[in-house]
Amino acid sequence: MCELAALRERRAALDLVAAEADRARAGSGRLVLLRGATGTGRTALMEAVAEQASAQGTRVLRARCSPEDTGVSFAAALRLLSPGAEPAGHAGRFPDASDVMDDRTFAARLWQTLYSFAADAPLLVAVDDVHFADELSRRWLVEAARRIDRLPLLLVVTERSQYDIDPPSAGLAHALSPTLVRTHTLAPLSTDGATQMVRADFGDASPDWVEDCVRAGGGSPLLLRALLDDLRAEERDGTLPESVPDTCAALYPGAYQAAVSWWLDSAGQATAGVARALAALDGDGMEDGHGPAELLARMAGVDSARVPGWLTAMTRLRLLRPDPEGRPGYAHPLLRDAVLSGWSSVRRQAAHRTAAETMQRRGDRAEPVARQLLRAPVVGLAWAVGVLLDAAALALRDARTDDAQVLLRRALDEPMPAARRATVLIELGSLEFAAARSSAGIPRLAEATRLPGAAQDRVRAAVALGTALARQGETRAAVDVLRGQDEHLTDHPDLARLLPTASALLSDHDRSIREEAYRWLSETAELSPEAVGPAGRTLLVRYEATAGRISADAAMRRTRALLAEPVDPLAEPFLLGTAAAVAQWADELDEAERLVRRGLAGQRPSLLHPMHLALLNVRADITAARGGYGELLADPEAGAGAGAGMGAGGAGGDEGITGRTWWPGGSRPQPSGPANVHAHAVIALVETGRTQEAARLADAFDLGRTRDDSWELNRFLYARGVLRAACGDPAGALDDFLECGRRQTAREVVSPVVTPWRSAAAECRLALGEPRDALDMAGEELRLALVWNTPRPVGRALRVLGTATGGRRGLELADRAVRTLRDDGAVVTELIPALIAQGRQLVAAGERARARDPLREAAERAERLGAVRLRALAEEALREGGSRRAATALTGWEALTGSERRIAALAADGRTNAEIAELLHLARRTVETHLTSTYRKLGIRRRAELATALAERSAEAAGTAGEAEVTGAGDQGT
Repeated sequence: MCELAALRERRAALDLVAAEADRARAGSGRLVLLRGATGTGRTALMEAVAEQASAQGTRVLRARCSPEDTGVSFAAALRLLSPGAEPAGHAGRFPDASDVMDDRTFAARLWQTLYSFAADAPLLVAVDDVHFADELSRRWLVEAARRIDRLPLLLVVTERSQYDIDPPSAGLAHALSPTLVRTHTLAPLSTDGATQMVRADFGDASPDWVEDCVRAGGGSPLLLRALLDDLRAEERDGTLPESVPDTCAALYPGAYQAAVSWWLDSAGQATAGVARALAALDGDGMEDGHGPAELLARMAGVDSARVPGWLTAMTRLRLLRPDPEGRPGYAHPLLRDAVLSGWSSVRRQAAHRTAAETMQRRGDRAEPVARQLLRAPVVGLAWAVGVLLDAAALALRDARTDDAQVLLRRALDEPMPAARRATVLIELGSLEFAAARSSAGIPRLAEATRLPGAAQDRVRAAVALGTALARQGETRAAVDVLRGQDEHLTDHPDLARLLPTASALLSDHDRSIREEAYRWLSETAELSPEAVGPAGRTLLVRYEATAGRISADAAMRRTRALLAEPVDPLAEPFLLGTAAAVAQWADELDEAERLVRRGLAGQRPSLLHPMHLALLNVRADITAARGGYGELLADPEAGAGAGAGMGAGGAGGDEGITGRTWWPGGSRPQPSGPANVHAHAVIALVETGRTQEAARLADAFDLGRTRDDSWELNRFLYARGVLRAACGDPAGALDDFLECGRRQTAREVVSPVVTPWRSAAAECRLALGEPRDALDMAGEELRLALVWNTPRPVGRALRVLGTATGGRRGLELADRAVRTLRDDGAVVTELIPALIAQGRQLVAAGERARARDPLREAAERAERLGAVRLRALAEEALREGGSRRAATALTGWEALTGSERRIAALAADGRTNAEIAELLHLARRTVETHLTSTYRKLGIRRRAELATALAERSAEAAGTAGEAEVTGAGDQGT
């Protein structure tokens, strides 16, 4: 039995009683006082003592005191010496309660009765829970203890001894000489003893399951026995419950919770209040050097001076267990829940409010204070709103969007000015919409637009609501929301100019509304440019660029001039995002990146705004133009924002991107349709040789069922065409490219700066044996590219046209493409296929020796980029040209890309991946990907070797420089 396992640890107490029993049988009795905290097994020990005495032939008189005894004179003594306890031949010795006598006389008669019992034979008098005895019985027992030293009588008494908040009353032995008393204090059950108890009931349980039981028992045989009884009731067909529950609601029939309630009732109201306050705090309010005593005392309404002692005592009893930071807490969640369940909801809420007020007053951090407010009733004071909003901001900073939503909802319960309420509604509505990808959050955003307040707040709310509606496919409703603000902005011309610009951006998912928006912008700007504003005019520059009506030089001149004009802060994101897109198309990648960084720095990712996603998309386009396939694949939001997004479920991951939903093996993307980052991911997977993964991602979207009419769907069609072409399906690829072109043309997007679908379709035509159609499409692409006139689209069009033309003219076009792209330098992704095309043209012209140089250069550049597909094409062309050796795989320092060198240097300097990501505005996964590539190229295996490898590189560089200097000096001397 498990009780026997517990009693093994009481051997010292049993031996003490046995020794004193032998002494009593010899005629020299004594008082043995067994003390211990509630639940340490005092009663079980007394049972064992009585059985041990009976087995040795000792007569036993027993009584158990109870709280009801305290108001009844001599209740404990009468229970002990009741007539039913009289031995044969002792009739009439017991005093008659009907006799009229004073307390002293009655006590003397009781003593005579006890004396007569002991005179006949050795006697054990066992009194359990003497702390509940009435005062007269306690005095009588004390007096008896003074008289039994010459009698064959052993008096064994158990007494509760525990540190409580209320100071304890004097114990039974307080007035006795130590020579008359032998005291033994029961220790809490050891871990080994508790383990034996569990194993006695559940021998096949796992070590973790047993450890959970031991912790929930808190060193108390009472609690552990009750828990095991509950768990036994939960056992089904010999199968243990999967785990020890964390809540009492999961236990039946509830013996454990009843045992905890008994412990708290025994400890008294003040102690129970502190115990429940500690359970309610659950670790809060004990950070930053603050001790829990004052806080617990205020929550329970008790004297704080004794709280530290209680915490120490409960820790020694193993009911409490400090966490790694030293904060006190319950040994197991189940124990905490059982303690807390005895509090009414009203009392608990009041305690949480007291805790929040105390913590706020002493300057605790916002988050632990807010956790108390979440469980408290409405405070009605401004500080509560401030704390909740500060905690929400911290949660957003750490990408804990679910926590932020909970805090913002609670903040809305508090009274606050309309302007502040609108801000909270916008943020909460944005987060709810982003998390649920449905209509969630839209009612809050709509409420924010109706609140009275400043014009800026109304416009901010309208833009957020319009963004949500547009992403739901309700484009007309989105534009109507913005137009509905006109009447409120008669005195705010800057804000009034912003609304048409925002409407044009939100109309992107509906072709007819888009046409209306841009027509209004164009006509208004022609008649009165100031009525449109810098952001709107920049949007028109972008529109003309995509329509093939303007050159890159002209577009950049106009854009830079507009950037220099003063602009309202609310309009600035629209200006910066649009200017960044134009700069990226113009191959001004560094300038585009600066604009993106500036735009994102002024954005709150948690707020719905059309330009947040636009800026992220431009950053992804820049990364793709530079061949940053690793960055695009390390994290889709890194490619789209390099750390500017909000992480999984955040507002940064728009249009179905949440964390890794796009990654093969993850969950399927959301049904809202593919986004720009999906398109980039497909192409990056193709270029890095992972076509099967690219196919899984592409197949995750059912494009036949989508009603989306945005440029992002067109971009995805192009990406899927690239995949199909790489997989040897030119017919399927051609369908995708032509559909992309049809949809783009319908939107008046004809320039190849957005999507070069014509050149891609021309290559498919060639593969299908349709050279005439290929020439026509490639020629049209070149004509449109020359209007914009930047290296990337012109070089690409020249390459494809050269391939379609063939012969000497085709070689000239290929050479021209390489020269055009080499002059740019920043965009290597187009130079590699141009070099391959040039090499193939040379091979076709019989100039195989000349072909090897461009093909080997293409292979080396592809290796640096990690472009597996292009490297394979270059290697294949080299073999076809008769080359006996392929291009050598690049390793060493020269093989590192610029990004890899920067990251390697920071890592070697001792920076962590998180610090590097923050410094370079990259995602942490991107840093990890670059470091992995760096290790491979440098031939090392771990981070610790980086410093050595870089030091060797520096030494080599210094030696080379020194050698050059010596050589130069010698030349001068000559």
